[in-house]
Amino acid sequence: MKSYKTAIIGCGKVAHLHAKAITRLSNATLTAVWSRTPSTAEQFANTYNATPYDDIATMVTEQHIDLAIVCTPHPFHRDAVIAAARAGANVLVEKPLASSLEDCDAMIDACRQAKVKLGVVSQRRFYAPVQRIRRAIDEGKIGKPVLGTVNMLGWRDKAYYDADDWRGTWDMEGGGVLVNQAPHQLDILLWMMGDIDEVYGVWRNLNHPYIEVDDTALAIIKFKNGGIGNIIVSNSQKPGIYGKVHIHGSNGASLGVQTDGGAMFIAGMSSVLEPPVNDLWTVVGEEHLLEGWVKDDSELFLSIDPTIYYMERQIEDFLHALDTGGEPLITGEMGRKTVELFTAIYRSTRENRTVKVSS
Repeated sequence: MKSYKTAIIGCGKVAHLHAKAITRLSNATLTAVWSRTPSTAEQFANTYNATPYDDIATMVTEQHIDLAIVCTPHPFHRDAVIAAARAGANVLVEKPLASSLEDCDAMIDACRQAKVKLGVVSQRRFYAPVQRIRRAIDEGKIGKPVLGTVNMLGWRDKAYYDADDWRGTWDMEGGGVLVNQAPHQLDILLWMMGDIDEVYGVWRNLNHPYIEVDDTALAIIKFKNGGIGNIIVSNSQKPGIYGKVHIHGSNGASLGVQTDGGAMFIAGMSSVLEPPVNDLWTVVGEEHLLEGWVKDDSELFLSIDPTIYYMERQIEDFLHALDTGGEPLITGEMGRKTVELFTAIYRSTRENRTVKVSS
């Protein structure tokens, strides 16, 4: 089995989760790290026995990096991805891929031209209850998915937005709850329902007067498969409640997952409070299985560190794609679809009309 040399770009809170995940993989080594602040890179490198760098291209070429994981804040993804790809590294990027479609396209094009793979972190796809829903759809157990809903009700306080100067601004963060908190659930919805035809969306700032961007957003969606959908996402419910994705089929059967519960997870600032579980399952003849699945998934949750375990599964999936020449579960193009969705919601609010989605 090949062992892959891995680098981390950006040494903030979420980078520690990736570093710990890499140390658990038998076919990966954390070889080098980069940060905009050299002292931060050096401290991070010392913690994980890696080599610090202040130039991404030099790091990739000198250390023969196979996989670079970009953990910078998303406003800085574009330059980091392009530098790593042009130097020859495959790239896995923290969510969201970017806050603009222009940045998404620049990263996708750079990786395509360099003939390297690009993936986007969406580790909730690796939750057992999420994968269970996907298998049921693939096996035709609900007929055609015709209605998909996302409900994500959480909370972010002033300390969260004050933690970094880019948070809560249009120029830097590029948006609010849609850009930074909702991408996991939006990605799962798109994975289950497919591509979008058109969107009507509305956003508001309900109770965060110290930020410029949305703390709440709603959308009505028409999917290209003929299905419809609804999104309600918010950072305005204290202390935070849940994140849910429900999929309803043409034969009347319904599937659901609660991906987050209790209070919403914040990397480096909070833990995952409740296990991800299927909270809805009405496939004929399988209704009785739900109780056992909830028990099994809850027991797994209690036996692992979920903040690291699912990062490990995502990195493992990306390395498997390198082994086989296939694609990772969440490609750059898939990450772009999430950006396309929240971009359409913002445009719909701005222009007060339904927006066609091109892809």
